[in-house]
Amino acid sequence: MDSNLIVQLIIQVIAGVVGGQAVGAALKQAAMSQLPKILSGAIGGVAGGQILGALLGGSAGVDPATGAATGGALGGLLSNVVGGAGGGAILTGIVGAVMKSMNKA
Repeated sequence: MDSNLIVQLIIQVIAGVVGGQAVGAALKQAAMSQLPKILSGAIGGVAGGQILGALLGGSAGVDPATGAATGGALGGLLSNVVGGAGGGAILTGIVGAVMKSMNKA
């Protein structure tokens, strides 16, 4: 595995967990424990980071023209953080809504 890919995944997981924790704190009525928030945040973070990276043209810095167009290394880092936090928040919100509806039944 490429070390750049490992660093990207770590950034996406951390940002996803942070986004998931933020949504979990905001949606207290879902009454989720820490494990679902952490897992859904991490999984959503990786998925969101990968999707945003693909939409912005892949990994920054591989090709000089592509790296310049996407903002270079800083643009790649920002897309990993924003995509990770957004994906983690979205998936945690979905999991919270599903868990809340399951508790009503």
